[in-house]
Amino acid sequence: MKILYGVQATGNGHISRARAMGKYLAKAGVQVDYMFSGRPADQLFDMQQFGNYQLKRGLTFVTQNGKVNYWQSFWQAQIRTLQQDIKALDLSPYDLVLTDFEPVTAQAAKQQNKASFAIGHQYAFLHDIPMEHANLMSKLVFKHFAPAQYQLGLHWHHFHQPILPPIIDEADHSEDVQAGKVLVYLPFEDQQQVIAMLKPLSQYRFYLYGPGLSKAQLGHIHTHPPALQAFKADLASCSHVLSNAGFELISEALQLQKQILVKPLHGQMEQESNALALQQLQLADRSNSLSTKIVANWLNAPANTNTVQYPNVASAICDWLLQDTPDSIATLSKSLWQ
Repeated sequence: MKILYGVQATGNGHISRARAMGKYLAKAGVQVDYMFSGRPADQLFDMQQFGNYQLKRGLTFVTQNGKVNYWQSFWQAQIRTLQQDIKALDLSPYDLVLTDFEPVTAQAAKQQNKASFAIGHQYAFLHDIPMEHANLMSKLVFKHFAPAQYQLGLHWHHFHQPILPPIIDEADHSEDVQAGKVLVYLPFEDQQQVIAMLKPLSQYRFYLYGPGLSKAQLGHIHTHPPALQAFKADLASCSHVLSNAGFELISEALQLQKQILVKPLHGQMEQESNALALQQLQLADRSNSLSTKIVANWLNAPANTNTVQYPNVASAICDWLLQDTPDSIATLSKSLWQ
């Protein structure tokens, strides 16, 4: 079997899911070609696993200081380039297309009537799940941005819908948890403002990853550029995680039973809905703004959140895809949540 796997590269979570899926597809002997879109080549890192992958411009949202800038997003979108990439993509060598909210592969599969499967958190929003600030535009985006014949939505709970648990790229790290060690990942915030906010909290050790940062130690604050292995190691050994409300990092932190505080990206319906779901499930704390006092109060509070343990969803999906006659998505969902 030969698969084209399209991955939305605007967020590291999509790529992390592709890493997990790729391991099991390779183990099953499936030949996979990868296409990424939505991020410049010089901002991708640790991509060796994906071999000679393709890179397209795609579509993405522009963020500034923790908010989505819709005006800049509109002006930077190149719809004609997207349409040309969709039209030029030849899917004849492939048996099927996988897409993780990647529009070029998804739309090309639709136009060429190629078997297509979508896997990702965004597809959970096609069901009745907790949503905050949902509107007609956001619903249209989730439905039409990267559609597929079969759509497997992922979430932290089933909410009585045919959706699956998270796909978690579990790293081979067994570090002991260090009390007072805090992993910080707020890529949509001004990193210098984040450093200033954390500076007074000298009784804790912060490991801050973000765009534009270099590897350095500023007293109790350790800064790092985006990296895969170092990030996974710090995630495994920290006691607390402070981040935006993206899906994949929170999934990994939940699986590792970390204490979590999320600050959702303002104006981004998906992140705001994620934060709402975490509140309802009592899995993490939420704050719509951040300050030294807010972070200190969270760090000093006793643990009062629920814990979860998810199955190996990537392996199960790979087995499901390779069946001659796959079970229904509802059947797959039910088996995984058991």
